[in-house]
Amino acid sequence: MIERILSPQNQYVKLAMGLKQKKKRESTGLFIAEGLRLAEEAIASGWRIPVCLFTREAYLHERGRQVIEQLQADTSCKVMQVSDSIYSKVTDTDQPQGLMVLVGKKRYQFDDVILNKQNPLILVLDGLQDPGNVGTIIRTADAAGCSGVLMTKGSADLFSGKTVRAGMGSIFHLPIIEGLGCGELVALLSEYHIPLMATALTDSEIYFSSDLTMPVAVVFGNEGNGVQKELLQRAKVKLHIPILGKAESLNVAAAASVILYEAVRQRLLQPCVS
Repeated sequence: MIERILSPQNQYVKLAMGLKQKKKRESTGLFIAEGLRLAEEAIASGWRIPVCLFTREAYLHERGRQVIEQLQADTSCKVMQVSDSIYSKVTDTDQPQGLMVLVGKKRYQFDDVILNKQNPLILVLDGLQDPGNVGTIIRTADAAGCSGVLMTKGSADLFSGKTVRAGMGSIFHLPIIEGLGCGELVALLSEYHIPLMATALTDSEIYFSSDLTMPVAVVFGNEGNGVQKELLQRAKVKLHIPILGKAESLNVAAAASVILYEAVRQRLLQPCVS
């Protein structure tokens, strides 16, 4: 039987409201995945979902009802219907679909990134500030078949609502490690003999002239300042994308798409060794 919540003072409603703040996400180990697509991806990927909040309208939608019924079958998930007015207090979107799940964060180790990967392609995000950029690049990394994503300290919060929505569910598919210091990052890659490449505007080569068929970690830097000096100094190769028109530069999410799909192109064309 579905529990109906009528008071905004309900503990689960207050929890969902609190998860809009990073401090609450960190203290509880939970984050919000809002909308049918994200809820479906979280379920399909086997992430822990302790709470689901939904409106009557969401239940009347076929996909919404399927999500709700799946979660009802999971005895560890609290599934609750709320009024439209209560949902409006917990939603973080302009056009809500009336369904959200509270999801337990996963913590990955570097072994999860390279385990059973014959030829790792690793994405490194160095201090990216815009959560929309972070989510979009993670989505691209997922599409390009990357082994995983490493994020340095100072990057946007992986579990903010905007990052999760921009990633369109890819956060549930890839091992992602947050909060790495530059030294720690370099040490991990060195231990597993994975060379570092970094995007840079100067003293760099055109991205498609580099060999991206080998195991590699490619760094994309902060929107304003680029890749940190320490990582640039440790990079085996520095890459740039030529700008032929009058635009000053590409958005970092666009640049990541260009370079990651060049790696895809090279790897698909690489002759098979029998």
